[in-house]
Order: sequence, then C-alpha cells, then structure tokens
Amino acid sequence: MKILKWILIVIVIMVAIPLIAALFIKKDYKVEREVVINKPKQQVYEYVKYLKNQNDYSKWALLDPHMKKAFTGTDGTPGFISAWESDSSNVGKGEQEIKAMKDGDRVDYEIRFIKPFESTSSAYMTTESAGTDQTKVKWVFYGTMPYPMNLMTVMMNMDETVGDDLNTGLKNLKNIVEKK
Repeated sequence: MKILKWILIVIVIMVAIPLIAALFIKKDYKVEREVVINKPKQQVYEYVKYLKNQNDYSKWALLDPHMKKAFTGTDGTPGFISAWESDSSNVGKGEQEIKAMKDGDRVDYEIRFIKPFESTSSAYMTTESAGTDQTKVKWVFYGTMPYPMNLMTVMMNMDETVGDDLNTGLKNLKNIVEKK
C-alpha cells in the first residue's frame, strides 16, 4: 500500500509541475517575416489581396495538393472565406477569413483551425514601397495560446517553425509576382 501511495504522489507531482510552470509561460506569440519584391506596390497589393492566390504561394496551402477547398463570398473583400480539409495530419481542416483591408496597404485575416485541434489565430500582410518599383511585403502571424496549451511553446519554437513557413511562402510569392 505504501508503494502505491508513493507512485500516486510521484504521478501527481509529474502532472502538477508542468501545469504550474505553464502559469508563468507567456501566452501571446507573434511571428513576422518580410521580403522585397521587384514590382510596384500597387501591383503586389493587387495580387496579395486575393486570398485564393495564397493557394499558389503559401507553404501550408501547398502541403497537400489533394486537399478539398471551398470558398464563400467575394475574394479580395472582407468576409471572404477560404476553407480547406485534408486527410493529412499536417494540414487538417480549417478556414481563413479576410477580416479587414486598407486598400493598397494591408489585409487582415482570421485563421480558424478545426482539426487536428481547434484554435484561432490572426494574420496580416502589408505592402510598403521600398524604392522605385520595389515593394516590401510583411507577413505576420499572431495569437494567444491559452493555458495550459501555452506549455507547447516551450517545446515548439513558434518563431522558428512558423517563421520558416512564412519565409517559404514569401519566397514563392516573390517568384510568382516578379514573373508577372
């Protein structure tokens, strides 16, 4: 009986320590990357404002060429929703909605993940003149990871993981837009 009691105490301690640690780990995250594209700002904005175009450059959209996609609303306007569903655990199921736009400058999104786990994050893209016929595009992904899920940020470096994916997408975007 004493052994069982000690095993139970050890198990409780092993569960309690991470949960207590999660109380002190930050819950907010923000990842941003940028690229300079050798095209005029308005031309670049006219491409990135359409959410369907992310299917051609976003690393996440390219992970499963067989994923099911559905669209609701008018692309390039607030309220447009791009939904996806895949059997691949790396892709899962979710949707992205254009929430706001500042013409020529910025597009704000809300990303709602449904599978493999539910969460909501925000993102935006900005376009800024960077010289004659050059545009700096910034892609930002941010949100809050609720307790105790914030414990995952210790094991997964969000800036590195998400940042690498943003960089890949921005390089793809640069290649596509510069060829137009």
